[in-house]
Amino acid sequence: MGDRASSGPVAPISPLQQMLASGTGALLTSVFVTPLDVVKIRMQAQQTPFSKGKCFLYCNGLMDHVYVCQNGTACTSWYKTPTTHFSGTLDAFVKISRHEGLRSLWSGLPPTLVMAVPATVIYFTCYDQLRDFLRYRLGFQGSHIPLLAGGLARLGAVTVISPLELVRTKMQSRQLSYSELQVCIRSAVAQGGVLSLWRGWGPTVLRDVPFSALYWFNYELVKAHLCEQAGRPQANFSISFTAGAVSGTIAAILTLPFDVVKTRRQIQLGEMDTLGVPLKKSTSTWHIMKGIWAEMGYRGLFAGFMPRVFKVAPACAVMISSYEFGKTFFHKMNLDQERQGC
Repeated sequence: MGDRASSGPVAPISPLQQMLASGTGALLTSVFVTPLDVVKIRMQAQQTPFSKGKCFLYCNGLMDHVYVCQNGTACTSWYKTPTTHFSGTLDAFVKISRHEGLRSLWSGLPPTLVMAVPATVIYFTCYDQLRDFLRYRLGFQGSHIPLLAGGLARLGAVTVISPLELVRTKMQSRQLSYSELQVCIRSAVAQGGVLSLWRGWGPTVLRDVPFSALYWFNYELVKAHLCEQAGRPQANFSISFTAGAVSGTIAAILTLPFDVVKTRRQIQLGEMDTLGVPLKKSTSTWHIMKGIWAEMGYRGLFAGFMPRVFKVAPACAVMISSYEFGKTFFHKMNLDQERQGC
């Protein structure tokens, strides 16, 4: 044990290889989950069409994106008022594919590739680096290591990406081009200072950091248990997939109240930016949570339970199993190179 802690794992993969593995996993997750959310938003448009200036939230399992309706009929190129009636999710898939083509099911993919994939690469790479540092460099052992590394990794990723997400939301709400990005940033800093670029950071941290800590804690435990049951020294694709789905479900359920609050606050911020209304103190996380509790009770804090679980569980399963598969590939490649070197 002491030798392992001092020397580290055999043939470790490099940070670049970890980034490639996580980037591939994020891309596959986006391709898999994006159609589910495109259909969900289109069905929402059928029930309650959004008016001009209103915001709606698009979340594909990797990242949340706030969209602002610029008019009452088509908020974005892929958000449209349905011309045909959808009787259910499967019916929506069939009719959208038939009338608009299969490509339209992935029309919400570009913002994910721009924002979510880099954020996921930072997050997963930081997690592995922190976990290995705590275990092999500092010699710490125990099930709390994934919990600590997962929380810290998500904190870092949220802090890095938060200003970019805020600026992107402002660009959408004000119809700015990418060439005007510098003007947008200067405007945000001039109005609220440098820290205003991290507006919304608090609610995001309250949801994402506990989620990540719980996710990695349960993932490592479930994966170890499944490996033991299967008599395998390392997890294969099916074990990683199952462990990812189980741990993602547990973390999603336990952090659902913070997800409800964050969603409501994101929409409020987006609409306030659109209308040019200054930020009010009443949009704080705890104020919103108390308001939901007073209005609807504890059920309000757990609204959207099934949709969140149905989205997060497969997204976590696809992401982690793809990531682990990529790491296994690079691990074997490094071992082969070591053997050839000997």
